[in-house]
Amino acid sequence: MTTNFLRNALVVVLTAGSLQAIAQFTQAPLPYAPEALEPSIDKATMEIHYGRHHKAYITNLNTAVAGKPEEKLSIDALVKGITKETAPAIRNNGGGHWNHTFFWNIMAPGKGGMPSGELAAAITKEFGSFDEFKNKFKAAGAGRFGSGWAWLIVKDKKLVITSTPNQDNPLMPVADVQGAPILGIDVWEHAYYLKYQNKRPDYLDAFWNVVNWDKVAELYAAASK
Repeated sequence: MTTNFLRNALVVVLTAGSLQAIAQFTQAPLPYAPEALEPSIDKATMEIHYGRHHKAYITNLNTAVAGKPEEKLSIDALVKGITKETAPAIRNNGGGHWNHTFFWNIMAPGKGGMPSGELAAAITKEFGSFDEFKNKFKAAGAGRFGSGWAWLIVKDKKLVITSTPNQDNPLMPVADVQGAPILGIDVWEHAYYLKYQNKRPDYLDAFWNVVNWDKVAELYAAASK
């Protein structure tokens, strides 16, 4: 009995160690309760989006990088190293993990409104007005065919609106327009379909009610140095 107990305990320890080694990428807690962004983004969507979709990207990414050089990289370094030769499983799931982590953190309950300070001045300078910026950002999200993301980025110290397909992002060398993301919105159907069905423009309008402009301003300041 003692021998069997020790053998089983050893198996458990080795298995736990192996899982720990494989689980390079992990999911941070959601910064707020799933219902905190209602009515703009509903609780059920947040629970599925964060608890299933984002979690699946991490699980699949850990499987894809196991035993490969990417296993030892940070998620930032991984996405910045994506090339056309990168395995699709690493590109798609790495992007999915980075994008969703970013997305959760540029939203917050009780936010919305308008930016201020240097960010507000930069938006007015580049797009003419905040309303014109919102129109162009909405067009980028509504015009992304199929699944993808719309972004506000800093490129050469200027603000640029762009979009990417699937789970790509502007940090990737494969992106048509590269830069530092400071605002982004997920326009995959899983991000909005339960509440908005096929009305993606309505979802894009509601997004402004939950944007954490303090966080966006922080990212802008860092990217503009």
